Amino acid sequence: MTNHEPIKLLNKLLSLSVENEIVEFKQASKQFDKNELGKYFSALANEANLANLKQAWLVFGVKNDKSIVGTSISDKQLNEYKKEIGDHTAPRCSFGNVCRIEKDGKNIILFEIPPAPQGYPISWKGHRYGRDGESLVPLADTEYEKIKSQIVTPDWSKQIVADASIDDLSKAAIDFARKQYKEKNQNLQNEIENWSDEKFLDKAKITIKGKITNAAILLLGNPESEHFISPATSKITWILKDKDNVEKDYEHFAMPLIFAVERVAAKIRNLKYRYIVSDTLFPTEVDQYDAYTIREALNNCIAHQDYTMGGKINVVESEDGWLMFSNLGEFIPNSVEEVVINDSPEEKYRNKWLADAMVALKMIDTTSSGIKKMYIIQRNKFFPLPDYNLSNSKVRLKIFGKVMNIDYTRKLAEVPDLLLSEIILLDKLAKGLTITDEEASELREKKLIEGRKPNYFIGAKISQATEEKAEYSKNKAFEKEKYFDWILKSIKEHGNMSRKDIDKLLWNVLPAWMSEKQKGNRVKNLLSELRKKGVIVNKGADAKPEWYLA
Repeated sequence: MTNHEPIKLLNKLLSLSVENEIVEFKQASKQFDKNELGKYFSALANEANLANLKQAWLVFGVKNDKSIVGTSISDKQLNEYKKEIGDHTAPRCSFGNVCRIEKDGKNIILFEIPPAPQGYPISWKGHRYGRDGESLVPLADTEYEKIKSQIVTPDWSKQIVADASIDDLSKAAIDFARKQYKEKNQNLQNEIENWSDEKFLDKAKITIKGKITNAAILLLGNPESEHFISPATSKITWILKDKDNVEKDYEHFAMPLIFAVERVAAKIRNLKYRYIVSDTLFPTEVDQYDAYTIREALNNCIAHQDYTMGGKINVVESEDGWLMFSNLGEFIPNSVEEVVINDSPEEKYRNKWLADAMVALKMIDTTSSGIKKMYIIQRNKFFPLPDYNLSNSKVRLKIFGKVMNIDYTRKLAEVPDLLLSEIILLDKLAKGLTITDEEASELREKKLIEGRKPNYFIGAKISQATEEKAEYSKNKAFEKEKYFDWILKSIKEHGNMSRKDIDKLLWNVLPAWMSEKQKGNRVKNLLSELRKKGVIVNKGADAKPEWYLA
């Protein structure tokens, strides 16, 4: 933009009779709630897409009635807003231009919001938003479908490899694939026995009329056939790291990938893990990693890798008790929570031909129940829930193979009426991750957490069920009158009390979640209130008070 363009743009936006779907005015004089900002970003981006416009606009420093009030939001705050948007939108995106303009002697900020990418509605923390006139609303199903249907991406896995033949596939891999297909289709077992390899591959939708597809090369190809799919690669790398994250060992696994999954799984040192379950003297012994979880995670990497990016799949095993699976490409569903909690299968796949073939060969399940099952397995073992990182066009899945020191999961699973969605949120808190104000309100309503943001702690309902009563009591504040009573009784008993004396009296009975500074402020406020009521007086200096009963 030139120097004059922002002024012209602002005047044009102010000339609108009312706000519309692609313009939003906010007073935001000193700050703006980040969660609300994310919702408006999602809504305006989606509406700009639907209106076929190049951008939408969010304006700070202007009221709904178009009166200019100005904003003092700093550059530091703007950078925080940008980071928040980048961290919690899917697909990941952020503002275009952010311009400061002076009008009528007041500071205005213009946020340029790009339209949602063709075919991909923008979500904020797993939820998609839209506009209904001036109102912020969930994105309507019809609008969602309209955006999703905008682009049809060619399925790389279905593309024919012109120079390849069945001789470039592994005979052993074909035979194993046939065995898996027979188990999947038991009513056709006798018929399948009489099929030629060519007919079987067509029936299993791995090849197309005898022509070799990229999916066929990936799943069943000989190692030397990898050049057919270049620049794509078909490697899985296993890496072992020690507790200091130093690499100790590694191995590469090539095609056919139908065999590579079991070979990689065999490299993982799945040790026994022993821990005590409450109310018993006998330890529970489990494998660190469930076999189903390892296979599901690996097969998901194969099915959803973006092979056009030319990267490989990585499996990192740490001696500190976790596994990390990673593949290239955006996570197509809007959020992991949406898949797990809503149990909703994704209707669109990056590699649909490959995914269908893997379903036919009993490698994956397209209902998306596999991800939810991984969560349930971890929950039932009292281990932390799986962690997904979806940043930088890569999907990283971390599976924990031990009970963490700061971990609610083991205890929370013992409460029978907890929903999986609630356990996911409590698990985030256990890992030191943030939750939204809405999510905190939901947990607080059900008395699952207490305390103030960001120092939430386990609620009475959970603490009583998990034998955490002492921990709960440390975190729970007493009624104000109780503190008053202690202060007044101590002054009466000793004649007077210094601030240092009162700190010693109350410090260990203030909530454990409070910082030293918060505890100091709490004591100061209690004394101030007693003084204003005329109950106590300070006969010492302001810097060194001595409190007496009035």
